[in-house]
Amino acid sequence: MNSRLPRLPLILLAAALLLLGGLWALRSMNPPVPAGNLAGASIGGPFTLVDGDGRTVTSATFDGRYRLMYFGYTFCPDVCPVDTAKLAAGYKAFETAEPKRAAQVQPMFVTVDPARDTPAVVKAFAAAFHPRLLGLSGSPEQVAAALKTFRVYANKVPGSAPDAYLVDHLAVFYLFGPKGEPIAFQVGKEATPETVAAMLKTYVR
Repeated sequence: MNSRLPRLPLILLAAALLLLGGLWALRSMNPPVPAGNLAGASIGGPFTLVDGDGRTVTSATFDGRYRLMYFGYTFCPDVCPVDTAKLAAGYKAFETAEPKRAAQVQPMFVTVDPARDTPAVVKAFAAAFHPRLLGLSGSPEQVAAALKTFRVYANKVPGSAPDAYLVDHLAVFYLFGPKGEPIAFQVGKEATPETVAAMLKTYVR
C-alpha cells in the first residue's frame, strides 16, 4: 500500500506557500527569535545513519558544517509535512539573503519510522521541499540510537491496520555547530519560516 502518494500534492503546496511566506517575511531580516539556547547542553553526539543513496553517514560526515535537524516521518498526515515546509522555507529565505553563510548549513530530515521510511522514501520526501534537505534513515537500531542521542521521544500508535500506524514524537528544530555542538532549538508548533531563518542568521557565522 502506498498511502503517501495522494498527500504529495498537498505537501508540495504547503512547501510552496511557506517558501513564499518565508521570503516575504525576511525582507527586513530582523524578526524575533523564539528559540531556546542549547549551549552547554548534553544533547547530540556521534550517530550513524543512512542517506537516500544507501550510503552510511556519521556525525563526522558533517564536520565543519552547521546541522539544522528535524526528526519526523513521511507517513505523518499533518505535523511533519508542515514542519518540514517551515524548515525548508526558513532555510531557503536565509539562503537567498546570505548564500555564503547558508552554504555552511546542512539541513536534515531524520526519520523516526525506519520500518516504512526506507532511504529511498526519505530521499524523495526531502527532495520535495528543498534540494539540499538531506533525508536520513537507517536500521531500527541505528535510528533508535540517534533518537536517544538527540533526546527525541518517539512512540508508535496503533492504527486501523498493521502498516497504518502513527508515530507520536517530539517535533523540534535543532541547530548544531560545525563540531556537532548544540546551539539552539525551536519547538515546531511555535516556529515559522521567519523564525527559522532568524535563528540561522543569529547563530551561523
